[in-house]
Amino acid sequence: MGEVYRARDTRLDRTVAIKILPGYLSEKPDAKQRFEREARAISSLQHPNICTLFDIGSQNGTDYLVMEYLEGETLADRLLKGPLPSEQVLKYGIEIAEGLEKAHRSGIIHRDLKPGNVMLTKGGAKLMDFGLAKASAVAPISGMTATFATPEASHPLTAAGMMVGTFQYMAPEQVEGQEADSRSDIFALGAVLYEMATGKRAFGGKSHASIVAAILASDPQPISAVQPMSPPALDRVVQGCLAKDPDERWQTAHDVKLQLQWIAEGGSQAGIPAPVSKRRKLSHNVAWVVAAVFFLAALGFAAAWVLRAPSPPRLIRVSVLAPEANSFKPFDIAISPDGSKLAFATVDAQGKSQLWVRPMASSSAQPLAGTEGGIQPFWSPDNQTLGFFADSKMKRIEASGGGLQVLTDAPLPRGGTWSKDGVILYSPSATGGLYRISASGGTAEQVTTLDASKHEDSHRWPCFMPDGHHFVYMARSGNLATGAAQVYAGSLESKDKVYVVDSGGRPAYAKPGYLLFVRGSNLMAQRFDQSRLQLSGDPTPVTEELGRDYIFEAAYTVSENGILVAHSGGVSTSVLTWYDRSGKPGDVLGTDNFNTIRFSPDDHTLAASIYDNSGGEDIWLFDLTRGVRTRFTFGPALSDDPAWSADGKMIAFDSNRTGNYALYQKPSNGTQKEEVIFTDPAIKFVTSWSKDGKYLLFDRIDPQSKGITAIWVLPMFGDHKAYPLISTQFNNTYSMFSPDGHWVAYDSNESGKDETYAVAFPNATARFQISTAGGSNVQWRADGKELYYTDADNKIMAVDIIEHGDSLQVGTPHALWQPRLQPVVSPPYAATADGKKFLANELPLQSTSHLTVILNWDAELKK
Repeated sequence: MGEVYRARDTRLDRTVAIKILPGYLSEKPDAKQRFEREARAISSLQHPNICTLFDIGSQNGTDYLVMEYLEGETLADRLLKGPLPSEQVLKYGIEIAEGLEKAHRSGIIHRDLKPGNVMLTKGGAKLMDFGLAKASAVAPISGMTATFATPEASHPLTAAGMMVGTFQYMAPEQVEGQEADSRSDIFALGAVLYEMATGKRAFGGKSHASIVAAILASDPQPISAVQPMSPPALDRVVQGCLAKDPDERWQTAHDVKLQLQWIAEGGSQAGIPAPVSKRRKLSHNVAWVVAAVFFLAALGFAAAWVLRAPSPPRLIRVSVLAPEANSFKPFDIAISPDGSKLAFATVDAQGKSQLWVRPMASSSAQPLAGTEGGIQPFWSPDNQTLGFFADSKMKRIEASGGGLQVLTDAPLPRGGTWSKDGVILYSPSATGGLYRISASGGTAEQVTTLDASKHEDSHRWPCFMPDGHHFVYMARSGNLATGAAQVYAGSLESKDKVYVVDSGGRPAYAKPGYLLFVRGSNLMAQRFDQSRLQLSGDPTPVTEELGRDYIFEAAYTVSENGILVAHSGGVSTSVLTWYDRSGKPGDVLGTDNFNTIRFSPDDHTLAASIYDNSGGEDIWLFDLTRGVRTRFTFGPALSDDPAWSADGKMIAFDSNRTGNYALYQKPSNGTQKEEVIFTDPAIKFVTSWSKDGKYLLFDRIDPQSKGITAIWVLPMFGDHKAYPLISTQFNNTYSMFSPDGHWVAYDSNESGKDETYAVAFPNATARFQISTAGGSNVQWRADGKELYYTDADNKIMAVDIIEHGDSLQVGTPHALWQPRLQPVVSPPYAATADGKKFLANELPLQSTSHLTVILNWDAELKK
């Protein structure tokens, strides 16, 4: 009902907020009365947690308030990002309670406390909008119509003509039209605390009536059930606020404040999350008995202890299972420096990934809202914040939830590390050097440069050493199957680097003075002098059979206090399953470590690339009629992305068998050796072969482009001179020729998220967006009249396409079904020529995914 302007007080040289009552409302008695009521209420309230009123007046019929200007965001806006960390819930809860306490002691009842009326500033929480406030000794306003306006879901407003207050936060007595007193504000405070802690409304429903019914007769789910790591005593405080009978509630805001302060100060078990508290209660019960026993035996044990050396710590292994209905992403695990928390990424049954945090003292983990699609987490030195990658960006988020911040671009990331000086060193792409950026954001600067003389194509997986200036990283100079990768040590202050050891995996400096690195499938440890940047002694195996993901680098993480977490069990397994258009499953074609799958033009043969546990990948051909499987390429190398010629007689593919990625072609019957058809220093992936056989499409990642992918064309005639078709500052990937060769469908993130487009070929003069709510992994039906792609939720979508000369008529996309698609880098499904059957590259129904936690991992080394 009001309008607020930012203004400058020229007399006192300060920024203020001016709140006015618009002219069209000035003639309405109830609106004017509400405006005047706010002025009277605030004028009597001077408190750090209440927005201050500086002046009041009227000019040319416009009433105005001059108020304190607050920089920050409303609690409602903050809650759009998810629940608040427990320490912030307590901090802001205490400040809100203190503001309410001041108001109540001054005889003012707010009557409209809600997240939208709480401002979060650098100085703390401040109460705003006392437009519905009343003096506690004055009878309630009568004549208000008890009807409900429909507020916006994320920002419930107090609408004109509705019952006094915002009904999602009304106390039962307000809903029933009874007089509100200070205890009604206590009820609203409980609802606000609940929403801060859980990210959910205390009372919800699909209609106004159901919400009112919940307020009158239902209790919200306990906070500890929604957020198990919240302080258990907070449940008691909120329940006391939300009691239906005002006499059963906390009677004053002062009482609530004292309870929250007690929890914040760690009163008894108040601040200990429930999973931890259960174990500690047992410890408390036996503590005195144990103490007495030790006291009586102390003298005897003392002499024995002096005479013998203490037992060395023992190596202990513990398995950790993934959260229910999820599988670990092998390479995406990170333990905090102090070993207290484990961050990891999982993939659910629909193939969607998210980051979780599990306190090592707890038996459960919590998903982090805002980290959907997150991979490769890494910790801040203070153990409070996580860096990670998602949506082609590097981001940071508080480990307890909230505070999400986008730092910089990272199209195809390969690891990050965070120094004690607030510098993040990271690899933004699968090709190129390492970059640095401030942990608070800013401009990224390149730190390392690829060595062309060694044919390096990637620097990745950096790890800071304790001094915060030196670091180790992996330099790749060929395919990992041939072991063409080394660990180097570098410095933020110098371009020089020092060779350390050959290793085809992530290196890590681990206290006290060891370097961890990978040999084959083994994790090795060797003494490392961080001042001289040299190894000494012999390497010793720490653990065997490290798990690998689809980029073939072993998965482990280590803390500063001797906790090692490793993913075991080789490469992830996938299942090829037949489906019809309705999503009805058929037979399973095979179980293996599948990546790219593509049908021959006649649908009689499937070309599939398959990873092996040695770090290689080869293409195999499946005769779908006879059920015979034949190897098509031979390693060691990464040979992938088979694309069939229109007659099915040739297959083009890419391979890094010579160190650089090159494009090859080979007869599908295997009667001749493969032929190199194009090579250059960039990484390349074949995507499509035109029906007339004249052009080959491929994705190209230039080593100098920070991982940006462009779509290139290779003419299969003349001088075979390749050229870019779509090359921008965005990722443009996985292009597919239409059956008539007049269009190229592809994926691009130019809008900020992946969408599917189609562009005219050979001249990109016309372009159309195909997907409407996220799209990738595009494929054509053989007649060109339908396109398929996967949306943001991994559903397989279909859309009708009608070609009109130089234009396309695009229909409305509709979902076919949602398989459990593997998170591979190429389309995880293939459609038959008529579009009636699909083969899906899926996650197994039952996952055996687990992590191994190794305590005192260096115990054997010390011997």
